[in-house]
Amino acid sequence: MLKAGVFLGFLAMTMDLPMPPPRFGADGGPPQRMLLSWMPGEAQCDGRPVAHVMLRRPLGELGFGPATQMPSISYTFEIDAAGRPLSIARDSKGNSGFSGEVAPALAASRFAAGARKNCRIAYSAEAKALGEAALEDLASYTMAPTSRRLPKEGWDRLKSAGNCFTAPFPQPLLRAFPDFDKLPGTPGVRDWSLVAYDTDGKGAPTGMKTLFGTGNKALDAAAKKAVGDSRFTGGARAGCRYPYWKAAETLAPPPAPTEQSLRPQNSNCPAGSRWKRPLATRFPEPWRRRAIEGWAIVTYDLAPWGGVGNAKVVAAQPAADFGQAALTIVQNATAEPSPQGATGCVETVRFTMGRRIDQEMVEEPGAMEIF
Repeated sequence: MLKAGVFLGFLAMTMDLPMPPPRFGADGGPPQRMLLSWMPGEAQCDGRPVAHVMLRRPLGELGFGPATQMPSISYTFEIDAAGRPLSIARDSKGNSGFSGEVAPALAASRFAAGARKNCRIAYSAEAKALGEAALEDLASYTMAPTSRRLPKEGWDRLKSAGNCFTAPFPQPLLRAFPDFDKLPGTPGVRDWSLVAYDTDGKGAPTGMKTLFGTGNKALDAAAKKAVGDSRFTGGARAGCRYPYWKAAETLAPPPAPTEQSLRPQNSNCPAGSRWKRPLATRFPEPWRRRAIEGWAIVTYDLAPWGGVGNAKVVAAQPAADFGQAALTIVQNATAEPSPQGATGCVETVRFTMGRRIDQEMVEEPGAMEIF
């Protein structure tokens, strides 16, 4: 377990491309910083509503406003017998070019048990000025900012209570931390807990309570205890805050079919390794941040000099995003030359997580924002 100092930020996950700024209003006034949230609608399978056990919200994003028209995006998917969404793909009818965090949030969700097909869900974007956004959403964004750090206007609202953020700033004499290895985590979700507290004349925290968080009760209790065990300079203070987070537990993909079962009938591709160097696997970032693993199977042909052609994704789980990532990887690879090349080759590209890291959030170098 790696621990690092003190950062502040949450509910905003990465997107594939920067969010295009919304258009200015008709008055042509100066742009406002907006916090954009993706709100899930009703999920349906075969045109009938399907109940969810837990529908995860995508993480927020920063943009500029006011917006004249907010975007929407929709996804098709299937549900397995346990209620897990699979075969997630962006609906061509939906808006493209926006957040890559929506599909991973759907993959981390759960529906009522029972296999279903032909499912669809739409997400609509809601934008609010930083001066009007919910404090929980602002705190949530700071725990994993999508692109850039929260602007000063947002931080000022988060630190507006009490005198804990007036100079001279209280400094930690002793900073305690939860035993993260003993705390339960959530597959596909980074749990976090923001503790509010005061300090007495000796710098001892008092009145610890969970201000906001993801609802992990064990983490909430451990975070409050850790704050209570800490000590600070500066005497009596009010309105102090401190966040802790626990890395998402890995969400493994469903089993992959055998390559032989998807091998083209006209294949003359020999078995075994054929690449000049190992494939340069690049994990799709929004999925890596949620620790959601995946795989994709790609078929392709090889030229005599080792070039790849006719590459196609024939299977991918839990989402089409892994297929697109795998296709790029295979297309950029080079095989060992062979006199006649080969047709009908098959490659399984697996996206697996490395070692988990649980830690309290740490401040970016040179930054002074501390709840």
